[in-house]
Amino acid sequence: MPITQNEFEVILADETKQIDGDVIWKQDEDHSPAVEFRVEVVNQAGYPLFVFGRSNEAAGTLSYSLIHRSTGRIYSLDLGADHHNPSCTLVGEKHKHRWSDQYADKEAYPPSDITETAAHPAAVWLQFCKEAKITHRGVLQAPPARQLELGL
Repeated sequence: MPITQNEFEVILADETKQIDGDVIWKQDEDHSPAVEFRVEVVNQAGYPLFVFGRSNEAAGTLSYSLIHRSTGRIYSLDLGADHHNPSCTLVGEKHKHRWSDQYADKEAYPPSDITETAAHPAAVWLQFCKEAKITHRGVLQAPPARQLELGL
């Protein structure tokens, strides 16, 4: 059963959310040029949360998403790809998703507090964690260099 709008607001406002340890990017399991990570978010209330990060340097995209295990994505920051809202409005390449009872995670809006670009994942990570009220006790490692395939 999905969470409610009120439950989302409580989860996002919870300042006990934290990630312990360094975050390390790994190659995408689908063998795309993207790298990704998944880290648990511990909190005093016991919300079943994790953050999923994905970066595709070739496409110039970067996403950090707060995921609730029974609901799915409840909060996200996406850079480098336009978004089309259910209300038919087009949101730019820099946008956030917030859970709502009406649209779940499908409605996005352009944020004014994200000043970094997809080319700087560590700086964007700090801004994402601040907004989502997540304390990260560690370091977000730099994404691994993209491996080019040899044409044989």
